Amino acid sequence: MILLLVIIYIIFMSFGLPSGLLGSAWPSMYLELDVPMANAGIAAMMVSTGTIISTLFSGKIIKRVNVGLLNVINMAIIAVSLFGISFSQSFLSLCLWSIPIGLSSGLIDSAINSFVAIHYKAKHMNWLHCFWGAGASIGPIIMSISLNRWHSWNIGYRITSLIQIAVVVLLICTLPLWRQSKSEKQNADTTHHDLSIAKLIALPGAKETLMIFFLFGSLESILGLWGSSYLVTIHNLTPEVAASWIALHIFGVTIGRFLSGFLAIKFTNRQLLRLGGALMVIGIIILLLPLNGLAIIAALFILGLGRAPFFPCLLHETPKNFGALHSQSIVGIEMACAYIGITLMPQLFGILATKISYSILPICLGSILLIILYMIKRMYKKTASTQ
Repeated sequence: MILLLVIIYIIFMSFGLPSGLLGSAWPSMYLELDVPMANAGIAAMMVSTGTIISTLFSGKIIKRVNVGLLNVINMAIIAVSLFGISFSQSFLSLCLWSIPIGLSSGLIDSAINSFVAIHYKAKHMNWLHCFWGAGASIGPIIMSISLNRWHSWNIGYRITSLIQIAVVVLLICTLPLWRQSKSEKQNADTTHHDLSIAKLIALPGAKETLMIFFLFGSLESILGLWGSSYLVTIHNLTPEVAASWIALHIFGVTIGRFLSGFLAIKFTNRQLLRLGGALMVIGIIILLLPLNGLAIIAALFILGLGRAPFFPCLLHETPKNFGALHSQSIVGIEMACAYIGITLMPQLFGILATKISYSILPICLGSILLIILYMIKRMYKKTASTQ
């Protein structure tokens, strides 16, 4: 159903809005909350911990609850939590409001990704994540406007919360679409099979796949959370300008996924992953060079283009690599591994950067990327017989 697909795209765009808020606001936020700069990793960890828990159990929950109703409930929780953060006057309050955002995000992420991976073509998966990128691009822009116009990160969170509430109202009005969806019924009744986590991990290529998601989640979160701080401390940008440059990077992700949707019509997911890897290598090399200004902007944009196909292509390969019967559960574990990386690695990077220098950012990104590319090669080798 085309209208249902449009609703799914809107959900994912709204779902992407909060992802860039903390990193963009943090150079101003940590001063107001009177905490060390490295505490951004702790705040992000609160979101990720909740997400890990919910994604691990997402297969069982999604099987028993109407996907439309699940989205309404969790989007509403995210909206309320963002509104709560906008009134936070302490770091503890920020962390407490972040936990329900993580719990709800994990369920939405797993449910929508699995649904699209099973029932739609690769182009739709790329465009789905393109809409997430659009939301993730708008988030830092909202925060940049809030910092420039009102000198307040609180208003940026408040505006984002109001947008989420509007989406919740839309979802409530379109609940019958989910109830009438034959594909959802098929997904719940015939395309999901429960296995223990240990047996799922034992499937050929599963360990490599989960490691890829862990590492790529680490790479994305380090860049997303610490990118603005890197630009402020190493390239002497103001927090407002740094936020806008990171928004341009996420815009590169969005454009890349839009183009990947068309490329997926002619090229395989594996070929798109190779192209994305090559672009990311180029972007990181530029960051390593002693350049400033337009060169850094170009590097961030190219990195965004390269990032674009990774998550949608890897998720869309899941039913092909492990079978539709295991797809829902595998997607849940994949997302959990990604969020474990999102939880742990930014915190580790924040500690290292504080003790050494934020200039190590490109080196860390490059090292992680090389391991990812190697693990992708191993994954395809081990799943060749299954495919």
